[in-house]
Amino acid sequence: MPLTPCRAAVLGSPIEHSLSPILHRTAYAELGLAQWSYEKFAVGGEGESSLLKFLAGRDSQWLGFSVTMPLKEDALAISVAASGHAREMGAANTLVRTDRGWIADSTDAYGALEALLEAGVGQGGRSPRRAVLLGAGATARSVIDALGRLGVREIVFVVRTTVRPETEQLATRRGIAVAHEAGLARGHLDRLIASADVTVSTLPTGTDLGLDPVPAGTLAGRVLMDVVYGGWPTPLARWAADAGATTISGLGMLVHQAGEQVRLMTGLPAPVAAMRAAVLAHLDSGS
Repeated sequence: MPLTPCRAAVLGSPIEHSLSPILHRTAYAELGLAQWSYEKFAVGGEGESSLLKFLAGRDSQWLGFSVTMPLKEDALAISVAASGHAREMGAANTLVRTDRGWIADSTDAYGALEALLEAGVGQGGRSPRRAVLLGAGATARSVIDALGRLGVREIVFVVRTTVRPETEQLATRRGIAVAHEAGLARGHLDRLIASADVTVSTLPTGTDLGLDPVPAGTLAGRVLMDVVYGGWPTPLARWAADAGATTISGLGMLVHQAGEQVRLMTGLPAPVAAMRAAVLAHLDSGS
């Protein structure tokens, strides 16, 4: 008897360069899930279908969706139920079909936490206490969740103008003291990063931070994660590494959040090592 197809996909806009199909298809192959397939669809952009309309056209073979920008808040809004974590984040990146309808969840914070742990943050019995966070959107909220779990008790937000209220409120609920640096802290970003245990940038690729070279060793012992994973190293990461910081891209966060999506959709633990190897091979090939 042929296996009943189980279909999943990533939705968002733009979506052409998404690495999610590589990650999920690798997981299915490693887990022996021959009936599972994974695609990508442009949804939510100008002239494209809305999330609600797209989902209405999917039959019962469609069991799960990865959701990226600009659909994360929509995914939470259209779900029949959501995890407490997704509700607290105010956004969802995962939809899983149930008999009642689509259930929303968010795996970004899990991905950020695992990536930071891999970089040594919070290891050796020493919890980070102070962090610098560049940006204050939905991704920043996931990072706040991860930093709070690692023991951070003070965050300095580096933003263009003001911090989004829902982002600051999340930090406050977690017992984290907050400070603000507007104008992207041009001229003294190096001093801010040097004063913190860990820095995470959630800013888009190409954001000009007006960085001037600083002496080697200025950032020794500090960890900087830039959630960008294409075009690595980013100018910020290269600058921080030259100053002695340990730098990591958002690739680890991407892999781990996808692995958790695989678990939510299939009920099986994800083969994270194989998923990471597959996406690294793809990036190294320049495809």
